[in-house]
Amino acid sequence: MAPRANWKGFLRLSLVTCPVALYPATSDTEKVSFNQINRKTGHRIKYLKVDAETGDEVTSEDIVKGYKVDTDTYIEVTKDELDDIALDSTHTIEIDEFVPKADIDNRYLIRPYYLVPDGKVGHDAYAVIRETIRSMDKVAIGRVVLTNREHIIALEPLENGLMGTLLRYPYEVRSEKEYFDDIQDVKLTRDMLDLAKHIVEKKSGAFEPELFEDHYETALIDLINKKRSGMPITAKAAPKTGGNVISLMDALKKSIASEKEAAPAAKVARDTAKDTKAKKPKKRVEGQREMLLPISGKGGKDAAAKAATTPKKAADKPVRAPARAKKAG
Repeated sequence: MAPRANWKGFLRLSLVTCPVALYPATSDTEKVSFNQINRKTGHRIKYLKVDAETGDEVTSEDIVKGYKVDTDTYIEVTKDELDDIALDSTHTIEIDEFVPKADIDNRYLIRPYYLVPDGKVGHDAYAVIRETIRSMDKVAIGRVVLTNREHIIALEPLENGLMGTLLRYPYEVRSEKEYFDDIQDVKLTRDMLDLAKHIVEKKSGAFEPELFEDHYETALIDLINKKRSGMPITAKAAPKTGGNVISLMDALKKSIASEKEAAPAAKVARDTAKDTKAKKPKKRVEGQREMLLPISGKGGKDAAAKAATTPKKAADKPVRAPARAKKAG
């Protein structure tokens, strides 16, 4: 199933306009998530909206927004009042200016989106805007309204499309001075820096995100699959600590020694991962999790029996839960 657009409207550069759709470029739906359940019954927990003072449940039509100004004092703001101040340009991304990408501080970046033509018309105008940005080697700065709030968006070419990144406002970015002012000014010897640089050089390589592995996510899936199949869960031994570091120079020297020992194994692991990625995987449904064993009934015995009769090959075809659509903003 094709992803659903979070926003649809128009992209405009002066008098050049084209219909576009905005899609999230990232997703958290692939990650394992949990629900809270009643240990005694196994039923899911349901939360009710109640009055903080009376404890009585409150219906949706009786709930309004309120801005807290003091303890137990709120300024009520109605939906009609919010609609009155809603921005007019809710369906147009207006490009205001072009800036060098290097000028954008990374702290201002929020999340990326894909901006694509919406429908069969407007592709020529879309291409003109895209190639103009590309030829100038700059980023287009515009405004977009998501969930009733105006956001700054930076547009840049990505292959034959446009990537838009939401940016924070200055009041949302904290100054580094309140955190870095107490850092001591330390003098480092040339030998220490040379040793540290040697370690960095040994660990240097190309940025290959396809080789990244979420170890915690893998451990979660393994835990759930073991519990489904009725396998015993054993507690992991606590990792051994290296103790207190007495000498920074000694620590750097030991690091280099350990890097030399670990280098061959690390190279084999990288090469194996590349070979695995190079093999073309079978097509699977987007947004499904790698839960290898199906659940039969509520008990672990049914699951274990099912797992025992399931051919080993079935584990090679991961089954994931359907992805949930999520609003942008």
